[in-house]
Amino acid sequence: MDQLITVFKIPELRRKIFFTALLLAIYRIGFYVPLPIVNQAQLQSWEEQLSSNAAGKLFGTVAMFGGTSIGMSTIFGLGIMPYISASIIFQLLGSVVPALEAMQKEGEAGRKRINEYTRYSTVVLCAIQSAFWVQYMMSPQMNVVLPQYRDFWHGAICVMIMTCGTVFLMWVGEQIDEYGIGNGISLLIMAGILSRLPVAVQGLWENSTTRLTPEPGKYGIITLLLLVGLFVAVIVGVVAITESQRRIPTQSAKHVRGRRVYGGARQFLPLRVNQAGVMPIIFASSLLIFPSILLTGLARATANLRSETWSIGSFFAGMIQELTDAFQRQGYLYTVSYIILIYFFCYFWTAITFNPKDMADNLKDYGSFIPGYRPGRPTSDYLEKVMLRITYVGAAFLALVAVIPMLVQNGLNVDFTVAQFFGGTGLLIVVSVCLDLVQKIDSHLVMRNYTGLLNRK
Repeated sequence: MDQLITVFKIPELRRKIFFTALLLAIYRIGFYVPLPIVNQAQLQSWEEQLSSNAAGKLFGTVAMFGGTSIGMSTIFGLGIMPYISASIIFQLLGSVVPALEAMQKEGEAGRKRINEYTRYSTVVLCAIQSAFWVQYMMSPQMNVVLPQYRDFWHGAICVMIMTCGTVFLMWVGEQIDEYGIGNGISLLIMAGILSRLPVAVQGLWENSTTRLTPEPGKYGIITLLLLVGLFVAVIVGVVAITESQRRIPTQSAKHVRGRRVYGGARQFLPLRVNQAGVMPIIFASSLLIFPSILLTGLARATANLRSETWSIGSFFAGMIQELTDAFQRQGYLYTVSYIILIYFFCYFWTAITFNPKDMADNLKDYGSFIPGYRPGRPTSDYLEKVMLRITYVGAAFLALVAVIPMLVQNGLNVDFTVAQFFGGTGLLIVVSVCLDLVQKIDSHLVMRNYTGLLNRK
């Protein structure tokens, strides 16, 4: 408690925290400013209808990563996802395009140029996504735009409003990075996830009972205890995996100068167990939307064939319908596909962000080596082998966290909104961002000779 009070006693740190809180409040207020052409009552009805089916769950999960919601019909409706997508694209291109790879190695000047290209790409992605969304709002499937505003000019104005909203959020994230505390983009995503907390808690409270055998649709005391235990277990697991490292011992070479011996110190090279972070879950969730949409369209197109007597066409239509139902229910096939994609993207993202050859060259340049391995190729092969092993553990943990909401929903008959928050990707992001925020505050305290928040006695 004394350490928390100390945080607000430091004027500079207090200003950073208040400035960050102010920008996050502005970010949340913008989500309640609707577009001028939308019928709000009809939009709410559409959201409630979509949230009850499988497509709404998929879109809701993906929207959570961008700090937005399913009904993206406000000035900040696109959230920060276009900027995240542009950043991911340039990070991936940096490993295959020589010009971008050279920029990354130029230091601060190269990073500034890449950030500039990322901003321009964000504007393009915002314009494309908002144009498709506004067009969909005007379509008969959604039909939430007032009739007198269904023309090109009103649609263009909404596209510009949503694009400017995301660009403003991008600026807010950069201001938090420079003048606030913590990573701005991550804090925006965390604020969007935490905004769902009141809805989840309200739904849990309204449907809870203290009976051991509750009536249908209610959560009994055993279910509540299991949810609380799951909540604590996921938090402990996320903290453990996020902070876990594989420490590889390194030794610096000894140098004799005159009668003194320099170097020879024994240090450790830390390799994170979860090197990919939450990116594999984001990629896997986004990618699974496409087969669901494709199968739904094929099921509608082949609906007439299922009524026929046995034939190749009816067999094909029946198989398509079964696959569609499996993805919509998020059953066994969907879960297995989800886990496979998470493993694939874990290794893929680790291969993009972790370069054992460069790390081995850096050790060689600084006069250090791993005991038992010669500098150069043997060190690189050893680092790659170790990273492959620990990535398997990190991928297993991410896959477990990702499927927890589906297991809770199907096993305990819990509403998806509650299951998604009290165990799953949202909790993983929130805990990871909070850990990063606490570490940054702790570094500010230690730098000013105060006792840190993470001080272990």
